[in-house]
Amino acid sequence: MTADIRTTAPVRRPSPAPVVTAKPRPRRGRWGVHIFLTAVSLAFLAPLLLAVYASLRPYQETAQNGYFSWPRHLSFEYYRRAYTESGMGKYFTNTLIIAVPAVIVTLFLASFVAFAVSRLKLRGGIVLLMFFTAGNLLPQQVIVTPLYVLFNRIPLPWWMSDSLTMYDSYWAVIIVNIGFQLGFCVFVLANFMRTLPQEILEAAIVDGAGVWTQFWRITLPLCRPALAALATLEFTWVYNDFLWALIFISNPDKLPITSSLNNLRGQFFTDYNLLAAGSVLVALPTILVFLLLQRHFIAGLTLGSTKG
Repeated sequence: MTADIRTTAPVRRPSPAPVVTAKPRPRRGRWGVHIFLTAVSLAFLAPLLLAVYASLRPYQETAQNGYFSWPRHLSFEYYRRAYTESGMGKYFTNTLIIAVPAVIVTLFLASFVAFAVSRLKLRGGIVLLMFFTAGNLLPQQVIVTPLYVLFNRIPLPWWMSDSLTMYDSYWAVIIVNIGFQLGFCVFVLANFMRTLPQEILEAAIVDGAGVWTQFWRITLPLCRPALAALATLEFTWVYNDFLWALIFISNPDKLPITSSLNNLRGQFFTDYNLLAAGSVLVALPTILVFLLLQRHFIAGLTLGSTKG
């Protein structure tokens, strides 16, 4: 009896064909949007780029060939002169004395009011929010004269003001900036706090958290992106302010950095290249603040734009 031995060869299965995913083609509308945004960005950057370009060239060259001519000599001499001749270091210190407390106090007070309006069941909360928002609609020039008279009548001790009054002191400029910027910050923070989940506060209340704990340890850390965005905007606005300091400060040694550019203007002749260098130096701190807080600034603006 013979056994029939059969050898079975392994069956080779065909390998699956690779799946080729077609890349989505860019829409024609997106190209138009990108071109439009690029053109708008260049339009906004054009004055700054022109100022930087002019500050690197001597005035005789631009006067002879024009500002849009090809440069022959480039140097940072105007930046050195602008910093030394205008006394920019002293004025920059004055600006920090005004801007830093104004921004900190404004955000601190605005966060209190926004928390009370948006997170607590406060009677008349909407009316209070409308009251703070309506303060931004008041023209600043309307109350210049009443504030000038008022600050001259408010006494201060000698260690707070050399003039012994609110006038001709940093306190006048700080208080005015706080008053005018508070409404905008309350409006932004109140709307931001409304987007936070209510379940977080409810869980904290169940665990025995008081109002201060709900505000300081729960709500305020979640508002860090919004606070960073507001801090960037507020510092830029207070830093660039010139009206209030010009009205409420008479001592030239107390003026902010925006007034230092006036020292670069001559009585009979103004070197606009030197003035451009001073303008670039004045703008550098605000650009630096934006670069440092750029991530939080963008997060604060885009948070809440999408759901889910």
